[in-house]
Amino acid sequence: KKQYREELAVCQARLAGLNQQAMQKKLTTILVFEGPDAGGKGGAIRHITQALDARNYKVYPFAAPTDVENSYHYLWRFWNCIPRAGRMTIFDRSWYGRVLVERIEQFAGDDEWRRAFAEINDFEDQLIGHGTVLLKFWMHISKDEQLRRFKSREETPYKRWKLCDEDWRNRERWDEYALAAHKMIQRTSVNKSQWILVENENKRYGRIKVLNSVCEALENALNID
Repeated sequence: KKQYREELAVCQARLAGLNQQAMQKKLTTILVFEGPDAGGKGGAIRHITQALDARNYKVYPFAAPTDVENSYHYLWRFWNCIPRAGRMTIFDRSWYGRVLVERIEQFAGDDEWRRAFAEINDFEDQLIGHGTVLLKFWMHISKDEQLRRFKSREETPYKRWKLCDEDWRNRERWDEYALAAHKMIQRTSVNKSQWILVENENKRYGRIKVLNSVCEALENALNID
């Protein structure tokens, strides 16, 4: 824990400085977080935002689309959240729902989710071509670790709100989601937009890996040696 706290402080200080430089140079950053329920997305995001000026970032947690959103192309609601120059936007779940939950739950037909791979790659290519730093994190845990975290939430009063019946139902389809995730990463981990796979069985390890990855990407974009 001591080593983790020391590394965390260094990483967050490093990120704070880089974020200020990105603001000055109008460098836009988009972070995407996906992964199984209880995979640690929220914790990783929280440890990023702790280092940032609240005026410089926005976090969007996405769930099922509304009736209004459903009346548009599925990428419409995400285009509306693209940040202005110099700001950071963090997506807690994202457009990848098209090839994950919408595929598994059959909210999108076969032709729709299969077509989505090319649409998503094109969408991200436009963002990167505009000069945006785009990072995609898959927060991975094992099925056994997910069960342990579910039980912890169940037994801890202030964590119970994080657990719902849908989480248990999704867990029953673990293998289907794992296969869909494998396909998603395979088809959308392209040259300019690689997925960063975070081994998050240990949350402390995962948070440091995420912070270091964001810092390295910003340093590269800002041409900092």
